[in-house]
Amino acid sequence: MSLLVYLDYAGIALFAATGALAASRKQLDLIGFLFFATVTGIGGGTVRDIVLGRVPVFWVLNPAYIVICCVTGVVVFFTAHLVESRYRLLIWLDAIGLSAYCVMGAAKGLAATGSPTIAIVTGTLTATFGGVLRDLMANEPSVLLRPEIYITAALIGAGVFTGATEFGLPLYAASALGAAAAFAIRGGALWFGWTFPTYKHRPGRHPDDVM
Repeated sequence: MSLLVYLDYAGIALFAATGALAASRKQLDLIGFLFFATVTGIGGGTVRDIVLGRVPVFWVLNPAYIVICCVTGVVVFFTAHLVESRYRLLIWLDAIGLSAYCVMGAAKGLAATGSPTIAIVTGTLTATFGGVLRDLMANEPSVLLRPEIYITAALIGAGVFTGATEFGLPLYAASALGAAAAFAIRGGALWFGWTFPTYKHRPGRHPDDVM
């Protein structure tokens, strides 16, 4: 198998694990674990394929992705109790999955369109949308609303991969650079609390106040 296939499988498994960990925090049954793991694992890639017009989407063409998600969900179901701080593990696994998947999404976008801009967009979508779905389903604070840098890490990782590819670097080197850049930004944000300046002015009026 090629490097991109390994990255694809790794990203799926890592995101599936974060979905299953979210299910453990909600104390769901095994079916709930499988559902969370699968939706989180394939969510970003599904959106990417729909945006690119690639239907049937990837997991319909290759059901191995569903199997990976389900196996991951079962493993987490029987082992999650061994982890004391599951949310910390969740966000770090999410960071690793984001790093792998922003490269994978960018590679597929570049292969489908030849456009570096589209590649960066699809890389960012692929790496972030599954986590957004997971938090929405689990009624957890969205990773988008956490103060630490998140989407920017995927954007930079996809951009570095795309730029390295455009400059003629081999696939493995471009992939490693893109994934390392994304993880460095996201990992640094989690470890050191890196943030961007926030909006400081008065927020808009509440909808109930203008009715």
